[in-house]
Amino acid sequence: MTTQTPTPADLHERARRVRLACFDVDGTLTDGRLVYDAEGGESKAFHVHDGQGLVLLRRAGIEVAFVTARTSPIVQRRAAELGVRACSGIGDKMQCVEELARELGFELAQVAFMGDDLPDLKVMQHVAVSACPADAHPWVARRAAWRAEQAGGHGAARAFCDFILEAQGRVDALIDELLAPRPVALGARA
Repeated sequence: MTTQTPTPADLHERARRVRLACFDVDGTLTDGRLVYDAEGGESKAFHVHDGQGLVLLRRAGIEVAFVTARTSPIVQRRAAELGVRACSGIGDKMQCVEELARELGFELAQVAFMGDDLPDLKVMQHVAVSACPADAHPWVARRAAWRAEQAGGHGAARAFCDFILEAQGRVDALIDELLAPRPVALGARA
C-alpha cells in the first residue's frame, strides 16, 4: 500500500478536527531506553516540556491518552500526574484507539496519534493526523503525516501538541488565560 503524505493545507485541516490525541510512550514520550536497577526496578525519563504540551491540549478541551504495549507503574504515575488516560499492556493499539474514540464519542477522523516504531504504524495509518519524533524508525517516519524536529523524550510530543493547538487557533486564548491576573487570597504567602 502506498501512503500519500497530506498536503500542508490538508494536514492543518485534519489537525483542526482533532479531539483525541494519543501518544506511544517508549521512544515517543521517552528516549526509548529501558533502564533497570539491580533489583529489576525500571526507570524512565519524561521531558517536562512534553508534559506541559499534554496539559495544554487538555486545557484546550482535547482528550489525551498514552497507548503503550508495555505495562509500567511509571507510565500510570505520569499519566495520573498529567490527568491523562493511560492504556498500558496493549497488544493491539489500533483496537485500543478505536475503543477510546468510541467511548468518547469521536470518529478516527478526530484522532491524532504519535508513535515511533512498527507497533504504532497501523494506528498511525488510520487516524486523522499521524506524527513521529525525529528519531522514529525510518519505515514509520516515511509514513507519518507530521514529523518533529526533536527526538523522542526530548520535546517531540510538545512540538506536536503545539502544532495541533496552532492549527486549531487556540494558542492566543491559552496564553491569555495563563497570563490573566488571579486574585490573591487574604493571608496567602508567595
